[in-house]
Amino acid sequence: MSENHPLLKVENIFLSFGGVHALRDVSFEVSPGEVFSIIGPNGAGKTSMLNCISGRYQPNRGQIMFRDQNVIGLKPNDRCTLGIGRTFQNLALFNHMTVLDNIMVGRHHLLKNNFLTGPMYWFSGARNEELRHRREVEDIIDFLEIAHIRKEIAGTLSYGLRKRVELARAVALRPDLILLDEPMAGMNLEEKEDMARYVIDLNEEWGMTVIMIEHDMGVVMDISHRVMVLDFGKEICTGLPHEVMGNEQVKTAYLGVGLDDETQEKSGEVA
Repeated sequence: MSENHPLLKVENIFLSFGGVHALRDVSFEVSPGEVFSIIGPNGAGKTSMLNCISGRYQPNRGQIMFRDQNVIGLKPNDRCTLGIGRTFQNLALFNHMTVLDNIMVGRHHLLKNNFLTGPMYWFSGARNEELRHRREVEDIIDFLEIAHIRKEIAGTLSYGLRKRVELARAVALRPDLILLDEPMAGMNLEEKEDMARYVIDLNEEWGMTVIMIEHDMGVVMDISHRVMVLDFGKEICTGLPHEVMGNEQVKTAYLGVGLDDETQEKSGEVA
């Protein structure tokens, strides 16, 4: 696929829950190698958009093309197999499992051996496959600088470290497109700087295309190639970071945040 040909093409997505409109005719494209950020006030539809791309939500109409294949109707697991990975706004780790085991879960879509070949572990190639996947996971652990906690129980870690483990599990799939839902939320300044560096390296060194939701505008403007702004479920602006920051509609959308909560309710919009 050429760099000029979109890796992801979203066309006229409409999503509603009863009478509540989460997304209204949203369209955009993401090219291979981009860091594409989606911003907007609370309730703008940002996470709903990621949920449509990853398969958690099925839109009422529109299509989502990934590598020229319409993925509407495909289950999340099938989209993972195609090369779409994601993190979640609310951490979705297995808190009773170790860091290593949590990350290994992210590799299960790539395993070729199954419950039929599993009993023949020593003769079917399953052992060699497991060792190969463990080496991949160790590379990710080293990259994200979490070797010192690899055997720790995930639920006992600090919030910032758990966010890093969540990213590691998504990276373990080796996706072509990774969806990051507020990867820096709740972090201190040092943790945010580290996470921003990881995102840049995943994009530049690991070759992953990134779609990111993030409320820290400094981070968004520093590391994004392009930015799309949603407000009340509609796209109001897409462009280079400096173009978006200078857009009057964007300024109005952000200045209106929190002034009248009833406005969002009457408009029938959700996050």
